[in-house]
Amino acid sequence: MRTRTRTRTRTGTRLACGLGATLLGAAAVLTAPGSAFGANLLSNGDFETGSTAGWSCPGGLGSVTGSPVHGGSKALAGATTASDVAKCTQTVAVRPNTTYALSAWVRGSYVYLGVTGGASTWTNSAGAYSKLTVSFTTGASQTSAEVYLNGWYGQGTYYADDIALDGPGGSADTVAPTVPGNLTSTGKTATTATLTWSASTDNVGVTGYDVYQGATKVATATGTGATVTGLNPNTAYGFSVRARDAAGNTSAASNTVSVTTDNGTVPTGFKQAAPYLYMGWGNPPSATTVMNATGAKWFTMAFILSSGGCNAAWDGERPLTGGVDQSTIAAIRAAGGDIVPSIGGWQGNKLGPNCSTPQALAGAYQQVIDAYGLKAIDVDIENTDEFENAVVQDRVLGALKIVKQNNPGLKTILTFGTSTTGPTSWGNRLIEQSKALGADIDVFTIMPFDFGNASTDMYASTISAAEGLKTKLKSTFGWDDATAYAHLGISGMNGVSDNQEVTTVQNWTGIRDWANTHHIARLAFWSVNRDRGCAGGGLQETCSGIAQSDWQFTSITAGFTG
Repeated sequence: MRTRTRTRTRTGTRLACGLGATLLGAAAVLTAPGSAFGANLLSNGDFETGSTAGWSCPGGLGSVTGSPVHGGSKALAGATTASDVAKCTQTVAVRPNTTYALSAWVRGSYVYLGVTGGASTWTNSAGAYSKLTVSFTTGASQTSAEVYLNGWYGQGTYYADDIALDGPGGSADTVAPTVPGNLTSTGKTATTATLTWSASTDNVGVTGYDVYQGATKVATATGTGATVTGLNPNTAYGFSVRARDAAGNTSAASNTVSVTTDNGTVPTGFKQAAPYLYMGWGNPPSATTVMNATGAKWFTMAFILSSGGCNAAWDGERPLTGGVDQSTIAAIRAAGGDIVPSIGGWQGNKLGPNCSTPQALAGAYQQVIDAYGLKAIDVDIENTDEFENAVVQDRVLGALKIVKQNNPGLKTILTFGTSTTGPTSWGNRLIEQSKALGADIDVFTIMPFDFGNASTDMYASTISAAEGLKTKLKSTFGWDDATAYAHLGISGMNGVSDNQEVTTVQNWTGIRDWANTHHIARLAFWSVNRDRGCAGGGLQETCSGIAQSDWQFTSITAGFTG
């Protein structure tokens, strides 16, 4: 991992009526569109997309749940806190001097439904779903309205489903968006096809995109990407996309892209959900407490460094045996779990530069393998002393080849940084050399964070980086999509990164779901030590910097099955 301190300040608001909402995201994961509700003007009012696409839910407090629901299989869950009402908003185009009816089915204590600057209603307690309805009339020149739902401070999670705004859409706009460009397929499985395209423009604003298979709409999106699901294996499909605006104007169809799904055979192999746990930093929690609370089984234990020369030790100072690290590993195994050690990292005195030959480095790795009877080892190769050093790169690959030959069944993992579009030049070299040297690496794991821009869409950038890695693995090893995914890992960062990027609970859930759909090999994050909420907590080592429940990211990761 890059560094060991990662937080960001966030302040909540106590206003029952929020500020403006953002309709358009950089990208979204899509499923088939949900049921329509008459003249409903709201996007994703039933949340059957499986995401909060179309809604703005600041602070990471709004998510989609599968239970309890009112209709369909999804509903909105708003997790209020002592300082935040978990407000979700959506802005729609409306006509002036027109009456509209806003309704929602809600469940929970003190759930509010209304339009910003206008009418609202609420229920004080609803143990089962009940319907809230409120009407309002737009002003003489009003062309948009922001609707909202929120709970109340400290009242627990509220639920909302089948939200509808009935009335005529804003019809003054008759200009259709421009045609989406450059429709391409960026990934596929036996049952899915992932598509991307260039954004359309509009005189007022593009509100979404519809993906078509022939004349049938099969997915919707608020951004420039979609994953079409429910396809048949080994089947050719043709897709196009159209843009739409708030007034219902629709563009002409884009180019058509042809996709043939995979044959349905998912490569078997190593699958591992293993968030980082670090016993030398960040008020480390009890591993068994976390396991019991989340269902987690594997942990990536950090960090093995050099204690001087070519000798391995935890953090370069704690012995391999007889200390807190060994006792933690024993407790994890007694509870039915296991660990993979992380050898290296961003900083510290590392084994790669200190061991003079691949054979010597393999000997240091073997010390760790023998100490714990390991099933897998991970080399977290970073920084200029290892990753951006051709000699040390080759030394690491040579050492991993040796220990794999000497330890039948051992799985080897390489973890390294990435750009938003896939491996950097050094990452490409590492992959190419692993083939050239016959290292037989089982999993290539990227770390999709610290891209350098606080406004980065962490879901979209993570998927883009993973698809870039998949493409590189295919071209280097001659694998098909399914085999490349089966050798791919993602190691993210929960909450706020060093560069002030924010991976929300919703982002990570979407990444986990994408990882399961594409049957990748490994899912991890930095770190369990930080998997505790502290919205506005400042720079700390013990929390994520966002509002979340304790061990929420670990629990999501435990749902990774590959």
